[in-house]
Amino acid sequence: MAPATKSSSRVPASVNEYTIVPLSIPPTASFPQATKHYLYLRPNAPKIPTDNTPRELFAVNLPIDATEAHLRALFATHGGGARVERVEFEGQRTGKKVTAPVTSKSQSKKRKRGEEKEKLVELPEVWDRRVGGSGWTCVVTFVDVAAMEMGVKEVKKAVKGGEEIIWGEGVEGKVPGLGAARYLSHHALRFPSTAALQASVDAYMTSFAEQEATRARALARQRAEPDEDGFVTVTRGGRMGPARLEEAQEKAEKQKEKAKGKEDFYRFQMREKRKEKANELLKGFEEDRKKVEAMKMRRNKFRPN
Repeated sequence: MAPATKSSSRVPASVNEYTIVPLSIPPTASFPQATKHYLYLRPNAPKIPTDNTPRELFAVNLPIDATEAHLRALFATHGGGARVERVEFEGQRTGKKVTAPVTSKSQSKKRKRGEEKEKLVELPEVWDRRVGGSGWTCVVTFVDVAAMEMGVKEVKKAVKGGEEIIWGEGVEGKVPGLGAARYLSHHALRFPSTAALQASVDAYMTSFAEQEATRARALARQRAEPDEDGFVTVTRGGRMGPARLEEAQEKAEKQKEKAKGKEDFYRFQMREKRKEKANELLKGFEEDRKKVEAMKMRRNKFRPN
């Protein structure tokens, strides 16, 4: 940002793929001098395009007090009335949310079939207006591709025609104030009401319970369905694992049924089985011999001499 001078008119209209938009910053009480600020615009070209990319505009070197209302007013006044759907500032796409995990508002990740979408849970805000850093950026999404193209075309025409673009024109009274008013509001928002805190905690616990239920269903499917190689995933016991007595008994019965007919499969099993039968016969013979001896003793006891 620099004071407005006569040399400002010699600024090029574009650099590389960016359109240079000179903004006139009105004087304020803290800085009572009009200044020039240069905004750079180009169609958005991310590394991973989405369906919304053709109607997005990438803005660089925003003024630190930029808000969505400022950019809407800019294109409404100098962009031929191009309609803006939303504005996502630097660091806003990942979102400062309490989630498990944090997800993007605009770019939803691919999920497997049957997996429920994770919900964002917002904490109470402690600032009524965000202030950016030097050279920060944003992505302006228009309602359609035609609106984006018209907005860029009209802004270029306004810059080429020497039209003065006053930053903040048309947003008076629509955005929270800066300076002392912003910090007074921040002090008040730091102490949210009990109802707001309870609502935030309830929303987070509800989202957490839903995700735990989804994870439990996924583990149950893994225990019941074999993979491509025919193996069943072994999961840890506990609340999520097969810890119930009924399941353990049922699995034991199934193992016994599978083992039937395989007792004499190996030779050592046949030897062990013959040995067990011989031991049983020997044990029965010893018991019968003891019974016979006991009967003889009782008979001899009552025989007269």
